[in-house]
Amino acid sequence: MKTKFSRLLRPRPILLPIASLALAIFLSGCQSMDTETLVSSSAPPEISGAAASAIARDMVSRLAEQIGPGKATVALKSDTSPFGQALEAALKGWGYAVIADQKTDQGTKVIPLAYVISSVDGQVLARLSTSSVELGRAYTVTAGGATPASALTLMRRG
Repeated sequence: MKTKFSRLLRPRPILLPIASLALAIFLSGCQSMDTETLVSSSAPPEISGAAASAIARDMVSRLAEQIGPGKATVALKSDTSPFGQALEAALKGWGYAVIADQKTDQGTKVIPLAYVISSVDGQVLARLSTSSVELGRAYTVTAGGATPASALTLMRRG
């Protein structure tokens, strides 16, 4: 027996494409986030200079494998933390020009670089991010520096 309600509950051919289009538009907002913007750099001030230097040297050597040693100018936000200073020194040691807020010539290739250093469960997690690659690794901090405690993670963008 058909009632008025059974006719109302029957799918209408025109509503399905409209509902699908509305859902697609709604979900496209989730994928249109700005992936060019890097996170703000941060490092805990309590990390020792020796540990900061060891981590920075290791991470910059791995970064150089991905973008080529000394091939570009790196834009790094000025930082007075031990890791920020160690990272700048390691980048210069690999032949990169490092700028903070300066303007560069129009033909100069500039790679914005951000980092995050955080302490978790007795280890230090380090992450370097550019617009094309992101590197991460865990380190065990000792009195004399830091040693890698995990494999390097690599994510390529674009």
